Amino acid sequence: MKILSITAQKPNSTGSGVYLTELVKEYAAMGHEQAVVAGVYEDEPSGLPKGVGFYPVYFSEDGGASCGKLPFPIAGMSDEMPYKSTRYCDMTAEMAKQFKEAFLKTVETAVGKLKPDVILCHHLYLLTAAVREAFPEHTVYGFCHNTDLRQMQKTELEREFIREQVRKLDRIFVPQRAQEEGVKEIYGADPAKITRVGMGYNSRIFHASGEKKKDNITRLVFAGKIAEKKGVMSLLRALKSLDLDRGSLKVYLAGSTGNQKEYEEILRLAKECPYEAVFLGRLDQSALSKVYNACDIFVLPSFFEGIPLTVIEALACKDRVVMTDLPGIREWFSETAPGVDIRYVPLPAMRNTDEPLAHELPEFEKRLSEALADSIMQGTGGTADVSGISWEKIAKEVILKIK
Repeated sequence: MKILSITAQKPNSTGSGVYLTELVKEYAAMGHEQAVVAGVYEDEPSGLPKGVGFYPVYFSEDGGASCGKLPFPIAGMSDEMPYKSTRYCDMTAEMAKQFKEAFLKTVETAVGKLKPDVILCHHLYLLTAAVREAFPEHTVYGFCHNTDLRQMQKTELEREFIREQVRKLDRIFVPQRAQEEGVKEIYGADPAKITRVGMGYNSRIFHASGEKKKDNITRLVFAGKIAEKKGVMSLLRALKSLDLDRGSLKVYLAGSTGNQKEYEEILRLAKECPYEAVFLGRLDQSALSKVYNACDIFVLPSFFEGIPLTVIEALACKDRVVMTDLPGIREWFSETAPGVDIRYVPLPAMRNTDEPLAHELPEFEKRLSEALADSIMQGTGGTADVSGISWEKIAKEVILKIK
């Protein structure tokens, strides 16, 4: 089979990029012929397997006009990306026109050379809508990654055009029930076209490698964008409420940041934290697995997520988990990995889908602190069985839906 995968973002960064790349790897292992269209900066490695055709659309990292590049940074589905980006809410009509023209020209080239049996578009947003309209004779599937739902709620950019074209997709894949409901409500998509496929993880990289250290130090780890909306500020404030010896707890923060002002505030909060906070920067998957294996508890206090890949990876490395009670997550884990050691922290009241109300934060941070204390006091947890979660399973399910 010939498969063309498309994303407006980097294929080797953020959760949706990992999702695309892991599916491409699975299809390569199955022997399918493939190509990928993605938005990148010049001279960056794609991270794709050998033999996969790569058709880049180049953006200008500094926003300057340059031959062959879109004259602005990569358009990011999140308002804060782990690299320099353009927010869709800041995109003008002219920028959107340039964006669509550049991508459709590249997609046309890829389609002409590959002649795909199916086109897999990641994010139910502007690029997916443009591809659906431009290639009506092709089978086009779309993947919801949750951030697209947020953009549709927050940003007016070509909203009706996107809705109209997303409804015309041949099939839509969503992580779990919460996103299925969102797709039906926001796009008015036919429920018969929607398939829940969950999330996968790379078991060859993320697995337990030996026993946890027994030195009376509890090690917490967060992995993701070092940003306010990921709950990092709330985490650092919540740690102040823990009544523990200073040397008995260590906190690791893995990830990069896209907002310098926020990062400076996070650094200030880290200095005030009574426990050592170590910033690890962005890590590749192998390095991240080693950190998970060295730690005891993974914490994700994020205010908005689909199915967080990092949680699955940490569970595979035998970490206990403390995370916000994100819509549908508890239900999904109970179905796919029953008995996992997760403590869920109720979210604060929100506005604009991912912005907590300021007056709600003290109570939220108190709940987060209590959940962390419970997990720390428990000590060792049971082994999580995540064997039923895999990229291979998702890849096969997508293939089975092709007419």
